[in-house]
Amino acid sequence: MATMTGRCYSPSVMRLQPQLSPPPQLKPAVGRGRGGRGRQSLRVAASAASGAAAEPVKAATDAEFFQPSDTRPIMLFDGVCNLCNGGVRFVRERDPGRSIRYIPLQSESGRKLLRRSGRSPDDISSVVLVEKDRSYIKSDAVLRIMEYLNLPFPQLAAFLNIAPLFLRDFAYDNVANNRYLVFGRSESEACEIL
Repeated sequence: MATMTGRCYSPSVMRLQPQLSPPPQLKPAVGRGRGGRGRQSLRVAASAASGAAAEPVKAATDAEFFQPSDTRPIMLFDGVCNLCNGGVRFVRERDPGRSIRYIPLQSESGRKLLRRSGRSPDDISSVVLVEKDRSYIKSDAVLRIMEYLNLPFPQLAAFLNIAPLFLRDFAYDNVANNRYLVFGRSESEACEIL
């Protein structure tokens, strides 16, 4: 199995803390940092109808999503993107053992897992694969997801991993930045797969 470099995050040991203390920040395990990943003052916009003050999005803890009985990785995806929903259907059809769980980026759980992964809770620009001890984004996430699927996808992932990260992410970003234009948004503006 090829090792993934680039944007892998290793969560620090998260202890149960009182509600008032902020969650610990994740540090990149390897690779390069990008601006905006570790911002401390990220806020969720409050509902305009309620007029309530914005509250911070807290990072998810291991206990919320990874229990001893279920440590399967979680694929975070854009729930209103037709390409992303099609990608989830594609992965589900090739994962008969259901080794991956799926959560939309726009959901509260998705926002918590984004924060846990060192990303802005409002960042829906990339698929993210969250494992118990690391997170993968962009092309690294796609290749890691392929490793969980039936043949020939793990072998294809190993072959594609030979390409330099900047080339893989360049191709990924071109598709991701044009996904609504080319593939559209779901008409209901709601995630069809939960």
